[in-house]
Amino acid sequence: MPAVKEAFSRLWPEARLMNLLDDSLSPDLVEAGEINASLTERFCDLALYAKRTSADGILYTCSAFGPAIDVARGVVGLPVLKPNEAMFEAALDVCAALRRPGRVGLVSTFAASVPSMRDELFSVAESRGLAVSLSVECPQGALEALGRGDARTHDLLVSAAANKLLSCDVLMLGQFSMAHLRGRIAEETSLAVLSSPDSAVHMLKQAILGQPAT
Repeated sequence: MPAVKEAFSRLWPEARLMNLLDDSLSPDLVEAGEINASLTERFCDLALYAKRTSADGILYTCSAFGPAIDVARGVVGLPVLKPNEAMFEAALDVCAALRRPGRVGLVSTFAASVPSMRDELFSVAESRGLAVSLSVECPQGALEALGRGDARTHDLLVSAAANKLLSCDVLMLGQFSMAHLRGRIAEETSLAVLSSPDSAVHMLKQAILGQPAT
């Protein structure tokens, strides 16, 4: 949530934020091994609750639940963004400017999120008629370090993982908790580096107000 708040404060400070948290969803997904009907229903419940509070739009922030978010979007009838769809579009914009298939890099500290993110990226690329490849690095222990309050170790592991993807054209940071490293990694790698919160704020403002965030 801090990464989202920081992005909104810079790019759309007029927006009023409300945070809904179910911190058992990620461990429940790991235990279940797949996005089942029960998990999907919980995403719909969160969306419907947000709608009852008069929310104008919804941004989900866990990248492992793309299919569940698709269902919630159909149920709630509001602008609803997956955590990374705006970032994927921005990455594909970089690839579209190339005269060859684009090479996309992804750093993810939550390995369970990678399959749905890969499927989503390739689906969007196919819809745009783009050929891309995806290289993934999952720095082991980074998320656990962050969970115990060791941000320094988390950041070092993420940075090291990003530096393994130097052959890519564009690099995506797959979790919101990595957003603060975007500038540092861009400087270290000399790559175009994208973070989910900034891209999402731009797209959500466009969807709700018809104007981009500045």
